[in-house]
Amino acid sequence: MLLWVYLFMLLAMALIIWGVFGFPKSQARRILPVQERGQGKKIRIRAFISSLFPFSQKLLEKLKLDSAIKMRLDAAHIKFTSLEFFNLKLALMLFLAILAFFVVGKLGPVATVIALSIGYIAPDFFVGRKISQRKYMIARLLPETIDLLGLCVEAGLDFTTAVNWIIEKTPSSPLIDEFNFVLEEIKWGKPRIQALKDMAKRLNIAEVSSFVQTLVQAERMGTPVAEAFAILSEDSRLQRFHQGERFAMQAPICKAAYLKEWADEILKKKQIY
Repeated sequence: MLLWVYLFMLLAMALIIWGVFGFPKSQARRILPVQERGQGKKIRIRAFISSLFPFSQKLLEKLKLDSAIKMRLDAAHIKFTSLEFFNLKLALMLFLAILAFFVVGKLGPVATVIALSIGYIAPDFFVGRKISQRKYMIARLLPETIDLLGLCVEAGLDFTTAVNWIIEKTPSSPLIDEFNFVLEEIKWGKPRIQALKDMAKRLNIAEVSSFVQTLVQAERMGTPVAEAFAILSEDSRLQRFHQGERFAMQAPICKAAYLKEWADEILKKKQIY
């Protein structure tokens, strides 16, 4: 019985690899009749991943994970749908379970559970790490970007035109990608304030939330946006300065604690001998 289970798992993995690297031409034409070769291959792979596990969409809806996964993918700037990401997790779990069987030599429950847990957690760890890196870069670049926005607004540009100018003139970065996404949402009909609020909710960064809240209050109260930008820039720089001071104050404490532990270990060894 176990032999049939292993054969079935190997056949499933073979179908996954075959679907990713060797999709039939007739089905490719049906999915994407007119596309460039490279782009068409990516779309064929994503279409195959979406249809890899037929039950996964109902499982996402039942567990109510669709919106949470989508929000994390948007924050990490990963252009996958919730269904594609969830199917990749399931495929990785299946692959690691098969790999654990060949490494251990038998279908042990402990090895299987560990392999399944790693397959489920590893993609989330990768997404979380990418989100942290993007948050760090956005918080670091925000004060300079606010200064540029303030200069553009003082020169007579409105907020949307100023953001568009910064996107065109500055190098690509996570913050520029987020502003570009906000402009795309505005072009598609979403109100500007709502698009900015969605960006703050998606990123969940204190500096960005303060930036959006200040813009919302300035628009409601009729305050000049240039003054709001000047205040925001100064606050962002002060927050980053105080954060650097906290890190600098923690460094000697950590070093002293380490030296104390090291000295205690030496004294214990002397007492033993």
